[in-house]
Amino acid sequence: MKSGFTNPLARQTPAIVGAARAIKQWSRDAFRLGDADAVFVNELACSVPGCPPKETVIVIMSAGRSTRQISVHKAMVDVTEQDIAEACTPWLSRSAV
Repeated sequence: MKSGFTNPLARQTPAIVGAARAIKQWSRDAFRLGDADAVFVNELACSVPGCPPKETVIVIMSAGRSTRQISVHKAMVDVTEQDIAEACTPWLSRSAV
């Protein structure tokens, strides 16, 4: 029996799942992360004037390191590997010093 309940917070497209997986992998590749490192990807909406309508936030947690947060001012399904590479550059430059 199918429920009549529709979750208003549920993602509207399966493309979100594929995009999140790709973003996680691109982030893992950029930072050369291992299996023990955690990568979280979230899409946030903003209604404040001047704020982009959608933002993709990537959080990386590694043992013995401070938590890293990267933002791309696009919806998750619009983020590209190049966007991740550009967003990671400041972090990667700091760790090389």
